[in-house]
Amino acid sequence: IERQGGASFAVGADFNVEGSIGMLFEALDAELQARTGTNRFDILVNNAGTPLMSPIETTTEAEYDRVMAINAKTPFFLIQQALPRLRDGGRIINTSSAVTRIAIPDIPVYSMSKGAINTLTLILSKQLGPRGITVNAICPGFVETDMNAGMLQHAESRQFGADFSVFGRWGQPADIANVAAFLASPDGGWVTGQCIDASGGAHL
Repeated sequence: IERQGGASFAVGADFNVEGSIGMLFEALDAELQARTGTNRFDILVNNAGTPLMSPIETTTEAEYDRVMAINAKTPFFLIQQALPRLRDGGRIINTSSAVTRIAIPDIPVYSMSKGAINTLTLILSKQLGPRGITVNAICPGFVETDMNAGMLQHAESRQFGADFSVFGRWGQPADIANVAAFLASPDGGWVTGQCIDASGGAHL
């Protein structure tokens, strides 16, 4: 961003640690205040997530709690903390998944967690409409990211992911980022409450 003439900074938090969301926003407030004179911002993208490849028969309670905490609980409370800081006319973009419409028995907890994101997206779009804030979810299919590194290492699972799409390939991060950029732009201001499939036509 800075090489292209923009301004940027990073703050981080481990969402497995209790109280980390509050600490994240404290750090964000301090940086924004120092740089812009206010802690207000325009766009929140909830993109943190964790997978779990385990059918219902073998899933432990601890595994269930971990996935739901990162994929469903964390976005909920990030949005809660963001709402008083988010300007009217702003954007909330949640990362969901195409598995909310495609049944994959090996990932029930992950699929449930993303179903929760879709429901939260719908509810918040209704609530925040009077403030001009749009709330949408993007539902990717298989994308070449660190989360899928294990699948990408093996030819069989790599082909499995490619076969989901009508294009016969894995998605690239830019494929998803382009949808997010549209939703964040003025062009996306009349779109809200939507779960937008960005799976490359998976399982049409």
